[in-house]
Amino acid sequence: MQIEARAKINWTLNVVGKRWDGYHLLDGIMQPLTLHDTLFIAPSDALTLVIDGAPALSAGEDNLVLRAARALQEAAGVRSGAQIHLQKRIPMGAGLGGGSADCAAALKGLNDFWGVHLDIPTLCKIGAKLGADVPFCVVDSPCRAQGIGEILTPLHCLRTFPLVLIQPCEALSTKEVFTAYHQSPIAPPDTEGAIAALAAGNLTALNQAAGNVLESASIPLRPQILQAKDALTAHGAAMARMTGSGSVVFGAFSTFDAAHKAYEELKSQYAVCILTETAL
Repeated sequence: MQIEARAKINWTLNVVGKRWDGYHLLDGIMQPLTLHDTLFIAPSDALTLVIDGAPALSAGEDNLVLRAARALQEAAGVRSGAQIHLQKRIPMGAGLGGGSADCAAALKGLNDFWGVHLDIPTLCKIGAKLGADVPFCVVDSPCRAQGIGEILTPLHCLRTFPLVLIQPCEALSTKEVFTAYHQSPIAPPDTEGAIAALAAGNLTALNQAAGNVLESASIPLRPQILQAKDALTAHGAAMARMTGSGSVVFGAFSTFDAAHKAYEELKSQYAVCILTETAL
């Protein structure tokens, strides 16, 4: 079996509170990308994981793919094994949800591979215990995500948008970003306006409504984020934002030709520069 694990971006991200256990309550719009990792699953008596494309990523029991497999075994009473091969393409520490996407793909893939046949809401509940973005990655379509990420409302998007992704600096610590956020008030994005803009396929309106409150907190910690935003807009992006808690910045373009031209001009300046597109 082969299954794609698609990256995501945040069109909007707002912090609306904090739960009793310390988890932040969020409200934002996420959309999957055509950029993806790939999981290959083959029969085996044991449960094993091999990773290509990310030498620094552990293939041990702490990996989200194996944690997802163990959680599914426990939830469904499965004793079967699997040989899992993960091909990484999504940058790590990027705010693109790569680990969550791999986790969700493992849940969905093994659910079919082992013949467990749990439904999507059940897989989301299992995934929510493994990571805040995992339920969204299980659903794998444009959504408004609330709570700690487990409350998902599907959204209509009229069209897809070409993107150029830049990772201009090292990964940010989520903890330090949230600490910086709490030290100064930041205006929230217009989430309802962004929902309407996506439904209309209006990139100009989307630029006016979109926003990420963690971006303003992150820029003083990593000035390269602002530099990457400026580079993308200077090369024709209709909008540029940081995704998640960073450190990737995405530029959205009206046409693929414009995005491709920007990519060709920027790829020599940034070690991580990716041409991709939003997905429905």
